[in-house]
Amino acid sequence: MNDESIENLARKLAEAVPAGLRSIREDMEDNFRSVLRASLSKLDLVTREEFDVQEAVLARTREKLEALEARLDEIEDSDS
Repeated sequence: MNDESIENLARKLAEAVPAGLRSIREDMEDNFRSVLRASLSKLDLVTREEFDVQEAVLARTREKLEALEARLDEIEDSDS
């Protein structure tokens, strides 16, 4: 989540506060923002770009493995 998403979520949470507690809305929004950032920072997340790079590496590795398996099958067949 980027900062804008966190800001939007914190704002929406603060807006959901009952009318009687509106006077402390700004404090609550700041607290929501802090809790969200702290919670998200504890998660072991990667960016979409990092994910896409690793997905491409995995695809290339899978292609190489399949080629090696096919080659091994050919070698085994020729030995039989």
